[in-house]
Amino acid sequence: MQVNVNDELPADRPGEVNALHMVARTLLQDLLTLRRDPLPPLRRPRRLGRLPHVCVAAAAVVVVIATSDQLGHRNQLGLSYGILLALLQGGALLLALAHPAPAWWLSLTGAGVAAAVSAPHLLENTPWPWTIPGLVAHAAVLLLLSLRVRTPTACAALAASILIPFLIELAAGAGRYEGNSFLTLMLFSLSVVFGGTMRGRRAARAQLAEQAALTTAERAQRTLLEERGRIARELHDVVAHHMSVISIQAQVAPHLTANPPELAENLAGIRQNALDALTELRRMLGVLRSDDTESLHGPQPTLDDLDALVANVRGTGLTVTTEIADRPVQPLDPGAQPALYRIVQEAFSNCLRHAPGAHVHLRLAHSGDAIELDIANTAPTTPAPPSPGSGHGLLGMRERTTMLGGHLTAGPDDTGGYRVRARIPLSGLLTAHRDDDTCTEKSTT
Repeated sequence: MQVNVNDELPADRPGEVNALHMVARTLLQDLLTLRRDPLPPLRRPRRLGRLPHVCVAAAAVVVVIATSDQLGHRNQLGLSYGILLALLQGGALLLALAHPAPAWWLSLTGAGVAAAVSAPHLLENTPWPWTIPGLVAHAAVLLLLSLRVRTPTACAALAASILIPFLIELAAGAGRYEGNSFLTLMLFSLSVVFGGTMRGRRAARAQLAEQAALTTAERAQRTLLEERGRIARELHDVVAHHMSVISIQAQVAPHLTANPPELAENLAGIRQNALDALTELRRMLGVLRSDDTESLHGPQPTLDDLDALVANVRGTGLTVTTEIADRPVQPLDPGAQPALYRIVQEAFSNCLRHAPGAHVHLRLAHSGDAIELDIANTAPTTPAPPSPGSGHGLLGMRERTTMLGGHLTAGPDDTGGYRVRARIPLSGLLTAHRDDDTCTEKSTT
């Protein structure tokens, strides 16, 4: 009976092999590299930013002196060999400031060579295979390494640092030396844990700073888009209305040549609407050039200006009737009144463009907790000329109503005309400026 080896392998074995391959490749990339990775300075206090580097340099000098004495005298290698191996340990510590991976290899190699050549000359109770200065120096190198490499790489370096001297000690067998494998395990583990913790905190701070920067950029972008939308609404409402009035008056002008007084009044109306449109355009352009968004909310129309608006529309020949109730007991917020005015203005502009000859009725009423706008027009008496409008006016009316906490409906009615209805809570009118940090200051009551 033949057995297929592949049938006995777990289904996820290829995935495990790939994971092990990736881990091994990561370890090799982190440990077998010569790339420069300097130790960053302290952020706070900035005057002591280079203090860690100074401390490492001072520790390297102490390690060279102590290790040369340990190896040259107690391990009986002679002063020249002791100084040479001590320089390897101290140099590895200095190298770890800029190249932690090569420094770890240099420190581990120096310690292994020192342990191997010292084994035949050990005195009784001599620390081995690590000398005490070499043990401290390699722990510092591991700390500097774990500050700048990933956790699996730091754990691999820790395992190698513990295993290689242990194998040397195991191969040497019992002797007069004093083994320090347990001390090595504790000290090196603490170094790697502390370094990994510090690296994690530094990465978390960097991530938080990056997230804060992204949030600030997104907030600035959102504010910019909101301001652009607000300016676009103002431009559309003001300029479109005046241009619609001018267009209607210009169409009527040729039929008034036989009546000079009416023609002069018509032309005066055209001129006044053109001047008003130019004034609004200059104000908008001034806002865009000066970045003074408060200027956008300079002199704004209110509900008191509805009579002038109705008179201006009637000047085009459109029949307009109004039904405006008394003011509510509570004063309306000055930042919300321009929005109500613009809704009425845009509804009139739509009537001028799409319902020539129609009868328009404006109703503004107050209930106990809301204000209601109702602008209805009858069916046009003549075909409406083509209009290049793209629906931005209706969108602007809905946006203004939503900002005030209300809702708006618009559409044809049963008579063939068109009706725009808006119902806005009175509380929304009184507090609208609190939700819009660019509105004018609330008036005192």
